[in-house]
Amino acid sequence: MSGTPGPRYIQVYYGGGKGKTTAAIGLAVRAAGAGQRVLFLQFDKGFDPGRREHYSERKVLRSIPGISVLPTGCERMRPDGSFRFGVLPEDLVEARRGLDEARRAVASRDWDLVVLDEALGALAYGLLEEGDLVGILDAYEAAGRPCELVLTGHKLPQSVKTRADLVTHVQKVKHYFDRGVPAREGIEY
Repeated sequence: MSGTPGPRYIQVYYGGGKGKTTAAIGLAVRAAGAGQRVLFLQFDKGFDPGRREHYSERKVLRSIPGISVLPTGCERMRPDGSFRFGVLPEDLVEARRGLDEARRAVASRDWDLVVLDEALGALAYGLLEEGDLVGILDAYEAAGRPCELVLTGHKLPQSVKTRADLVTHVQKVKHYFDRGVPAREGIEY
């Protein structure tokens, strides 16, 4: 492990505003630039085995030495850019796979930075339970905080907020989505 010596912290970027994943990507790039090993694990952001990606950030993150990208979740993006809502049984299976990978990652000494992108979103949408995230934090603490840990998503339960060392609330003040503008490649995904 090539990380910076010293304490490791739990960072949270949450809220209804745009920019949570973008902040985590910036941190991942910064850490990789410092020679650190980064796992960018995404919850509920559809995996395509052929890597015909809907999420543009993965194309670049995969090209950066030191960053490993692990998407979990079923396909939710439709060809027209709209989003499939609701939870299907296969969504729950994929969320469990992401949870298992997250537990392994935070308990290992393989990573300097672990990003659990949309872990809080998976909680908000009923793919994970609060106890699942608390279990990840417990595994992280039991391993002696071996890495910096980042969680992103919409809603923040008090149990996670209390244990976090840094909490940033991203608030929507105004968004063009409210005028019916669809998600745009390279900007929203």
